[in-house]
Amino acid sequence: MVVLSKQSTTSTLDRFLPAPRLQSSAECGGDDRVPRDRDGPHLARIGRADTITGQMQTTLESHALMQTKDSPLPPHFEIGGVRLIPSQPHGSEDEWIGQSEILSQLLACWLVVDQKDLPLTPRLVGTPGIGKTALAMAAARMRNQELYIYQCTSDTRPEDLLVTPVLAESGKIAYHASPLVTAMIRGGVCILDEGNRMNEKSWASLAPLLDHRRYIESIVAGISVPAHRDFRCCVTMNQDESTYEIPDYILSRLQPTLQLGFPSRQDEMAILKYHLPFAEPEMLALTVDFLQHAHELRLDFSPRDGISVLRYAMKRLAQDPKHPLSKDGVWREALARCLGEDAVDLETYAERRNRTLGGDHVPLGLGDFFFSPNDPLHPDHDDFDDDDDLEEDDLSEDDVD
Repeated sequence: MVVLSKQSTTSTLDRFLPAPRLQSSAECGGDDRVPRDRDGPHLARIGRADTITGQMQTTLESHALMQTKDSPLPPHFEIGGVRLIPSQPHGSEDEWIGQSEILSQLLACWLVVDQKDLPLTPRLVGTPGIGKTALAMAAARMRNQELYIYQCTSDTRPEDLLVTPVLAESGKIAYHASPLVTAMIRGGVCILDEGNRMNEKSWASLAPLLDHRRYIESIVAGISVPAHRDFRCCVTMNQDESTYEIPDYILSRLQPTLQLGFPSRQDEMAILKYHLPFAEPEMLALTVDFLQHAHELRLDFSPRDGISVLRYAMKRLAQDPKHPLSKDGVWREALARCLGEDAVDLETYAERRNRTLGGDHVPLGLGDFFFSPNDPLHPDHDDFDDDDDLEEDDLSEDDVD
C-alpha cells in the first residue's frame, strides 16, 4: 500500500480533475481511516470514478496509487480487495535522432486540451528496425512519465495482457499486473510493441480501455481497473506479412496512424555514431552508403540492420590484432553474415525481388500453367485474339496517317 503526503494530492493534475465522491465510514464498513474531505492526508486518485458505468465506489486503496515518475514502485497495489503485484518500468535513456516532426505529432496525440478531452492512442507504422519503439520511448521521456513496454505475440492471451494469476510459494494465487495495467494505475506510458502480431481475442479485452470508458476488466481477478488520467498508450506495427489483421472496431480506436519513414543520410550517420561511437569513420561511411542505396531501391534494410553489420565488423577487426583483416573485406563479410548474401549486390536483389512480387507484369492465371498463350484451348484465348485485333487496328490507322 502507498501512503502519500498532502502535497502530492494538490498537484497540477489534481486541479483539473473533479473532486471525487468520498466514501463514508458506513460505506467502508466503519473504517474511520477513510478521508472525509479533499484535504485528507492519504488521498490520491487514479482517475475518475465515473468512467466506468456501474463501477463500485472507489476504495481508499485505489485512491492511494497516484505517483510521480521518481516515486518508488510499491510492492503491490490493492484494488477491489485484490492485491496486484506491479511490473517494473523500463529504464532506457536512448535519444531520438532526426525526424522531429513525427515526434511532435506523437506528443500532440497525447495532449489533453480540455477537462472533457481524452488522449488519443496512435499506431506507429513502419518497417522493422526503423525506430518505432525508440520514438515512443523518447516521447515518454519528454513527458517525464514512467515507461512500460508490452511485447505482443501471436499467442498473447487476455490474461497475459491484463492480470496473470501465478501460484506463489505459499500455495496461494498471486495476481501480477501486466506492464499495461501497471501503467494504467501509475499514470505512465505503455507501448504495445508489434501490436498486429496479437490475435483478436486479446484486442477485444482492450476495447473499453481504448475508447471514452478508459478501463479494463480482468475476468481472472474479478476486478475492473480504471485508467489514471495521465495514462498514455500507443501501438507499434510492423509492415510485413507475419502479422494478424486487426479488426476494424479496434483500428477505429487506434487513431491516428503515424507513418515512420527511413532517416536521411545525415540522420542515419548520427544514429550509427550514437549507438557505435567507437566505429571507424570508413566503416560508418560504407554502412550509411549501403543503407541509403537500399532505401532508394525500396528495400527494407533499416538502421538496426546497419548497427548489427557495424557491430559485427568492429568485433572482427578487433579479434586478432596480430593478423589484421582488411576493413573492406570485414565489412562485406559482416554484410553477408548479418543480412544474407543477397545484400552484397543490392541491384540484383532489388530486381529479383520486384520480379518475384510481380513488378509491372500481369499476374498469371490458372490456364497459363497448362497452355501457351496462343493455344486455342487456353481459357483466355479469346481475350488474346481481341488484343491482337486491337493492335492490328492501331497499325492500320498508323498506315493511313
